[in-house]
Amino acid sequence: MLEKLPDAVGHALSGQHAGLDKTAFRRIDLRAGMGAIEVRSLAFADHAPIPARYSADGAGISPPLQWIGVPSAAASLLLIVEDADAPMPQPLVHAIVVGLPAQDGALAEGALDSADGEDAGYRLGLNSYLQPAWMALDPPPGHGVHRYAFQLFALQAGAKFSAAPGRDEVVDALTAHAIASGCLIGTYERPDGSIREPGAEPAMASATGPSAAAA
Repeated sequence: MLEKLPDAVGHALSGQHAGLDKTAFRRIDLRAGMGAIEVRSLAFADHAPIPARYSADGAGISPPLQWIGVPSAAASLLLIVEDADAPMPQPLVHAIVVGLPAQDGALAEGALDSADGEDAGYRLGLNSYLQPAWMALDPPPGHGVHRYAFQLFALQAGAKFSAAPGRDEVVDALTAHAIASGCLIGTYERPDGSIREPGAEPAMASATGPSAAAA
């Protein structure tokens, strides 16, 4: 959707970012003495670029994820994926998953693209477009590098959720029941189409000269 925005919009919003401090992982800070879960992906390394396959520029499917180090006291796991650099007051939610088994495990590529997870014991919450699904990475063109936080939380017994919980409900539950967490950050940037490599020919030209091309 945002790939169709003109570059000028991305430039105008360049100074606006929700910020990592507003992600669930930072707000529910369990890094001191509560144990850590290691979250990783076969598709990208921590703080490295995420392949375009998982964005609106590609197939738009969810990337594969794996995790280890789930504490024995956990009753369930919760995953929330947020864009920390969305030009909004709060991070943009790309996916919420509740009811994951309380053990080391994984999600296959594309696992979050439908509501079929109930067969595996988990269900999807609402992304920022109010859909119970994975929302492909889709930063505004020219807005710069966006950091996507894949955050996994271990919850103790007692956490309850509605049929399709949103971010506020999830954060409230994490505040009350989270006992451990882990975070994998990947980056994605949709380049500014008006910026060309040295020596590259303009994409379009008019009788009066080259025209500017419209993350």
